[in-house]
Amino acid sequence: MRGSTACHGQSTQRYGGNTSCVSVDIGTDSPIIFDLGTGLRYMSCGEDDSATPKPFVGACLLTHLHWDHLQGLPFFKSLLHPDTVIDIYGPRQPDGESIRDVFTTKICPPTFPICISEFAATINFHEIGDDDFAIGETKVMSRFVPHTGVTLGFRVTANNTTVTYLSDHQQPDGDFALTTGARQLCQNTDLLIHDSQFTPAEFALKSNWGHSTLEFAMWVAETTSAKRLALFHHDPSRSDDALDVIAGRLAGIAQNRGFQVFAAADEMSVKVSALVS
Repeated sequence: MRGSTACHGQSTQRYGGNTSCVSVDIGTDSPIIFDLGTGLRYMSCGEDDSATPKPFVGACLLTHLHWDHLQGLPFFKSLLHPDTVIDIYGPRQPDGESIRDVFTTKICPPTFPICISEFAATINFHEIGDDDFAIGETKVMSRFVPHTGVTLGFRVTANNTTVTYLSDHQQPDGDFALTTGARQLCQNTDLLIHDSQFTPAEFALKSNWGHSTLEFAMWVAETTSAKRLALFHHDPSRSDDALDVIAGRLAGIAQNRGFQVFAAADEMSVKVSALVS
């Protein structure tokens, strides 16, 4: 749930320090994962690194290619099982470089002990942009959103329920506004998982870093009639106690504006009608 880098220490134990990775359990369909941050490691083995690898068959919707959204993949123990099949849907690059080539050059010696091709699993790569497609019975909408580098947001719909994921979203420097694509992703969603890395004071110093303030995330939820807002991509310097204060303050404001808000945390499970994430 942390942005930019994983963090560890007493001040971040309760909300957790893993970088972006959210699983969506549709029930009848194969699971869908948003991003491949460090939290991915715990999906296959929990805290027990000695556990036998289990096969995984599912898909990842990858927002962009920054390290904090990729670095969990080579530590995903299910990659050691030959029956694992993972389909990674990532943003089409403007220079024409394939997503497969990006992963091949990132996960290889000397920066990693082995090449990605040496894992036993089957990893398929799909390049997408402003697209609408299906994964099994689940409808997926992908739209380019503002950030530093080519970045997607996602909206998944299953069982008449929607979850929207905008982990990294550049807030405008000035009046609040949304691109057409971002609005399409968020409108009337049941759960909006949104970048909320900065306070206004922090944003004033880092306005071109590609992220949003808590206030902008609240505005997005209200203006698009989202039912619930999950504050996400917490700044690595933000303590659990500070997040408690923020979540408590914003909960009352959100209630008066017609939606609910909470701060996302590691291992948190949220039921969204028939869709659980």
